[in-house]
Amino acid sequence: MPTDEITAAAAGTWTLGDRTVHRMGFGSMRITADPDPARAVAVLRRAVELGVDHIDTAAFYVSPGGTLRVGTGPARYATELIRAALAPYPQDLVITTKVGFGYDREAGFTEAFTPAQLRAQVEENLRRLGRDHLDVVNLRLGRGPGEVPLTERFGALADLRAAGLIGHLGLSNVRPEQLDEVAGIAPVVCVQNNYGVDAYREQDAVVRLCGERGIAYVPFFALAGTGREAGASAAHGEAVEAVARAHGVTGHQVRLAWTLHQGPHVLAIPGTADLLHLEQNIAAGALRLTADDLIRLQTP
Repeated sequence: MPTDEITAAAAGTWTLGDRTVHRMGFGSMRITADPDPARAVAVLRRAVELGVDHIDTAAFYVSPGGTLRVGTGPARYATELIRAALAPYPQDLVITTKVGFGYDREAGFTEAFTPAQLRAQVEENLRRLGRDHLDVVNLRLGRGPGEVPLTERFGALADLRAAGLIGHLGLSNVRPEQLDEVAGIAPVVCVQNNYGVDAYREQDAVVRLCGERGIAYVPFFALAGTGREAGASAAHGEAVEAVARAHGVTGHQVRLAWTLHQGPHVLAIPGTADLLHLEQNIAAGALRLTADDLIRLQTP
C-alpha cells in the first residue's frame, strides 16, 4: 500500500473524554530501546506531522531494563522523549499515560496501591512530561486482586481528577465486572487490554461491552500478539497472509486494519522506532477490509 499522503485521519475519529482524536494513535513503549534518543524524537515528530493526536505512554516505559528489558547506557524514559520531541505540546494532542505500576532500576517493577503511592506516580508523569495536568490516566491493574480494593485505588485517582491534575480516567488489564465496580466513582473513558486478530480473543466480549457504553477500547499488543514485549513477528497466520496478498499490503497492516474494524470505538496505538514502519502503520488506517476478509480472519 502506498503511504504517501495517508495520515491518521484515514482511520476516522472517536471522542476520548471531551476530546476528539484520530483512531490511529501511537504507542511509545518501543522508542526507548534505541540508544540514540534523536531517532525517537524524529519518529514522534513525524507521527504528529502525519496527524497522530493520541499518544500512549507510561513513566515505567524506560530502557535499559523496563518493560522491554533491553539496552545499555543512561535511562531513556518515553515520557521524557515525548517532552523533548513535542513540547510545547500541540493543543490538539492527547497524551494518555498509566499508573498503578512503576519501575525502579534497583527494585524493578513496583505496584502502587495507596493514595500517596498513586499520587507519586501521577506527579512523576507530570514531571517527566513537563505538564501541569495529565489528559487521560489509566489505572493499570495487576493479575491478582491486589492489596487494596479497586474502588479505593480508582477513588484516589478520582480525587486527583477533581483537583485538576487529571482530565479523564481509564482502566487497563480490566475485567468486565470491574467496570461496574467503579461506575459510581468517576467516568471511564477508555479501556486498555491485550487484544489482536490472533491473540486474546476472549476480549471480544469486553470490546462489545465498551462499545455499548461508549467507552474507547484501546488494545495493546495488537501487532505483537502473544509476542508481547518481544515485538511483532514477521510470520503471520495463513488467513492474515492471504488477506494481505489480496490487498497488496503487509500482514502488520492487516492486523491494524482488523483492529479498527472491530468497532468505531476501537483505537489503535501501534508503536515503532522506525520511520518507515510508522508510515506503514498509519497507512493501515486507510485499509478497508471486506466482509469476506473479516470472515476469513475469524480463524487467522
